[in-house]
Amino acid sequence: MPNSPPPPSAASAVRAAGLTRDFGDGTGVFDLDLEVAPGTIFGFIGPSGSGKTTTVRLALGIHAPTSGTIEVLGERPAVFTPQTRARIGYMPQLPALYPTLTVWENLNFAASLYGLPWRRRARLERSLELVGLEGARKKKVDELSGGMRRRLALAQTLAHDPGLLFLDEPTAGIDPVLRRRIWDHLGELRDADHTLFVTTQYVGEAAYCDMVGVLVEGRLVAVDTPEGLRRAAYGGEVVELRTRDPVPPAALVGLRRFSVTGAPRTLDDHTVRLVVDDAGEAIPELLTWCAGEELAVETAEEFRPPFDDVFVLLVEREDGGTRKEPVHAAA
Repeated sequence: MPNSPPPPSAASAVRAAGLTRDFGDGTGVFDLDLEVAPGTIFGFIGPSGSGKTTTVRLALGIHAPTSGTIEVLGERPAVFTPQTRARIGYMPQLPALYPTLTVWENLNFAASLYGLPWRRRARLERSLELVGLEGARKKKVDELSGGMRRRLALAQTLAHDPGLLFLDEPTAGIDPVLRRRIWDHLGELRDADHTLFVTTQYVGEAAYCDMVGVLVEGRLVAVDTPEGLRRAAYGGEVVELRTRDPVPPAALVGLRRFSVTGAPRTLDDHTVRLVVDDAGEAIPELLTWCAGEELAVETAEEFRPPFDDVFVLLVEREDGGTRKEPVHAAA
């Protein structure tokens, strides 16, 4: 799916145009065009090795582009001023933690690097509570599980309250309950005018984002809102119709008039899914038509496909249906 360069915007938190980093072995990122508005959550979603981390490193100046440009907070990463760096928080995939220091000592040390004042205990306590580590403050890092280490790294990143956060798979290895809690807090940060650039393999986390970039093999498949991605993948909104009696073949033919993508999809003898322009408008018309056909309807409602299915459809569309093996999204 082709992407056109975003229009120039001085207010962009992150803006890339034709951004390429070619490692010479077929890996890297290629011709990325994207723009992240301030005060939003931008989710970068894709399988392992798709180029998410490379993009973040380009944004931070760890890598230099092969071609194209990227600006963060209005500056090129290679010439960040100290003031700009102080406004940025970064949580890498492999956080730098000191294994022989305790959780509290690691967090306190990170806070000192960010220049937080000595009267910072309350802020650090809140950071530990957010990630559920308040009871582990005296544990050494080498006693922590992988998930607990990621939670500590997130607490370190949030300690100095940066306005722009790059979080590279912050919920990897974390249980679903805490994962939801973290996303709730990221939403609160967004509501407080923070900007978040979050990478993840968990496709379902797209629902928490304002805008989502789908990255596969170093190329953007799509950039849109979560609902926009659903519409792009399916060609419209999906309505699920369930009838009391089996749907006769003649009714299936008649239902084609409501579908914008051809024949309805039958899930079983009683259940049909159709792609329509607008579910809110189509459902009353469907009910009226079914009544005229003496087809008793049990339910007719909008079906919201899971983002795992959306992701796979977008990738297949980008490949022109030629991909031999499916792309598996993390559960």
